[in-house]
Amino acid sequence: MRLFNVLVATITLAAMPAGAAAQAVAVAGRIGDRPESSATPPGPAPRLPDGHPDLGNGKGSWNPRVIANLAGVGDPARSPVERIVDVPFQPWARGVYEERQRNLQQQDPESKCLPPGIPRMMATPFPFQIFQLSDRVLFVFEGGAHVWRSVFTDGRPHPTDPNPSFLGDSVGRWDGDTLVVDVVGFNESTWLDQAGHPHTEALHVVERFTRTNERMLHYHVTIDDPHAYTAPWSTSYTIPWAAGAELYEYICQENNRDLRHMVGN
Repeated sequence: MRLFNVLVATITLAAMPAGAAAQAVAVAGRIGDRPESSATPPGPAPRLPDGHPDLGNGKGSWNPRVIANLAGVGDPARSPVERIVDVPFQPWARGVYEERQRNLQQQDPESKCLPPGIPRMMATPFPFQIFQLSDRVLFVFEGGAHVWRSVFTDGRPHPTDPNPSFLGDSVGRWDGDTLVVDVVGFNESTWLDQAGHPHTEALHVVERFTRTNERMLHYHVTIDDPHAYTAPWSTSYTIPWAAGAELYEYICQENNRDLRHMVGN
């Protein structure tokens, strides 16, 4: 098993809905897919010939921790975000969130094998790889319905009327050593996190990816949805690197027998 993901999954399963827990166990990993030893200090972030940090390009995989609640509420070991966030709910959104808490996330769309969406995709324990091309940055995910996302870096704007989708429309630019990704055009079929923070089609997400050294990717996200929240709010955390790790085929929809455990209360 991927040793790192197994350890993380073990301490987080108690907080996860049964369907999500089984999903995490099913893809915890395989031998060799684990971060490098922390016994030696990490080297600097590698760079590409164009001077930008190398975000992976097939030389390994990024292995997100389980972030059950992007607001950092609860046991910090289970939601290792960098600070507690006082989420500025609109009244109806607070009601939806609290109901999802009461019924143990019974209707969690990820338990039905739907894509987790953004930013939840970056806080679900499935490895992913990043490939930097001349006009885009490509994210390839092992889990999360086995999907990919293209972040266009050729200067194009968002479509004026994007077709709502699970991952939205992404455009990116470099701010020094940080890849800044602007995302709009979401459907309403995803939750922002496992805890059940809602959003609407008005959701606007800004992500910042910074490879701080050879072993760590810092992820910062700002959530702006005026229909669900009274002000934008942000959270951040780190994602560890597993050098040489490859992605494996994972099909959530295949022979899913765990939905009967999504009973709520």
